[in-house]
Amino acid sequence: MTAAEQASANIGVVGLAVMGSNLARNLASREGNTVAIYNRSYSKTETLLTEHPEANFVPASTYEEFAASLSKPRTAIIMVQAGKGTDAVIDALTEAFEPGDIIVDGGNALFTDTIRREKAVRETGINFVGAGISGGEEGALLGPSIMPGGSAEAWETLGPILKSIAAIAEGEPCVTHVGTDGAGHFVKMIHNGIEYADMQLIAEAYDLIRQGTGATPAEIADIFAEWNKGELESYLIEITAEVLRQVDAKTDKPLVDIILDQAGSKGTGVWTVQTALNLGVPVSGIAEAVFARAVSSKPAQRAASAALPGPSSVPTVDDKAAFIEDVRQALYASKIIAYSQGFDAIVAGAEEYNWDIKKGEIAKIWRGGCIIRARFLNRITEAYAENPGLVALVTAPYFTDAMAGTQDSWRRVVGGAAAAGIPTPAFSSSLAYYDSLRAPRLPAALVQGQRDFFGAHTYKRVDMDGTFHTLWSGDRTEIEATDSH
Repeated sequence: MTAAEQASANIGVVGLAVMGSNLARNLASREGNTVAIYNRSYSKTETLLTEHPEANFVPASTYEEFAASLSKPRTAIIMVQAGKGTDAVIDALTEAFEPGDIIVDGGNALFTDTIRREKAVRETGINFVGAGISGGEEGALLGPSIMPGGSAEAWETLGPILKSIAAIAEGEPCVTHVGTDGAGHFVKMIHNGIEYADMQLIAEAYDLIRQGTGATPAEIADIFAEWNKGELESYLIEITAEVLRQVDAKTDKPLVDIILDQAGSKGTGVWTVQTALNLGVPVSGIAEAVFARAVSSKPAQRAASAALPGPSSVPTVDDKAAFIEDVRQALYASKIIAYSQGFDAIVAGAEEYNWDIKKGEIAKIWRGGCIIRARFLNRITEAYAENPGLVALVTAPYFTDAMAGTQDSWRRVVGGAAAAGIPTPAFSSSLAYYDSLRAPRLPAALVQGQRDFFGAHTYKRVDMDGTFHTLWSGDRTEIEATDSH
């Protein structure tokens, strides 16, 4: 076979576990695509070929064969576990590829690792792209939301291929060139952080309705299904209804009552919070969602604390329908805060790493294929189209009006939950963040005074320019300017 005959694939996939296999099948199902496939264990390659003989696959047993089967510029998507395994595959492909070729990491890599890898690979003349891929196993097969970074040169080749497999929302593929080096994985990380907050908020809404009204999981499933017809319409609301309807085959009890109440985490939510702290961006709703999973996963502490006293009296819900509507509105308001905080982090990241991220385009590609797809993402796109320089998404007219219509319910829910001893960390922190934004003056002035007292950290004044330090010596103090500029 000649080299020209061998080079028959326009795209390759390395790593054929479930996500990689599904992505390869998705690619092969689209007109014009022939897919080279490689896995370290060739048995997985053989399994994929056997189970899907109709697919346009070109198998390879070595990286050299894999490279030879790809037309130039060679383009390969890595779908292996993040970490050392990714680095090993990148090294092998770098050896087999040539300048101008493209290596795409489609895993959930930490964006700073992607920045490092892109810089190293670029020195060889090969393009490296970090691409966030959202939608899980089903999305990989049927159409995910894709967030690629990397160079404009790589996007020219990669863009049409990714558009061919992405989810479609309102006639548009859910993929856009996010920005250079680590921008794609950064935005995917924030997506996952918002996902953490969204899931926690939904869980809190379920818990409030169950404890507040005594409704069964099946009855609450009907409530969520009804909510999914309105402004809360989203993938997560939809699947929540399905989860709550599920009955355990072994016990005939609601499955949600059989599942152990300890939530796991794969790290992207934690990365979001850590990164936001480094950027100085408050993402309190996301942080509380991460912490809620951490609390749930501490059985010894929870068991030891079971005897801690709770409220002396618990308020009762007299009007169940009105209470459920309050919870719905509180959920909507808190979801808006989660997205607003997430986009604040995207803005800060873009400034810090010099990425030209178009916020409205990000909202558009999240409308389909991804876990946080929701009806009101169109409103986010419209908000940034009207005002690209929004200082906070929640200040856009549509969302300001939404807050005006929901905040009374929101406050009743958070206050009632506190009185009843029902934990609502994401609802509560979201409301506190909202009130912090709208407060004309915050107690941070006292914090600055404390910091100056014990550490001479200085402060600024409301009545004159400059930075000052107080010579603390009683009720009336002397000040000294430390920086007159």
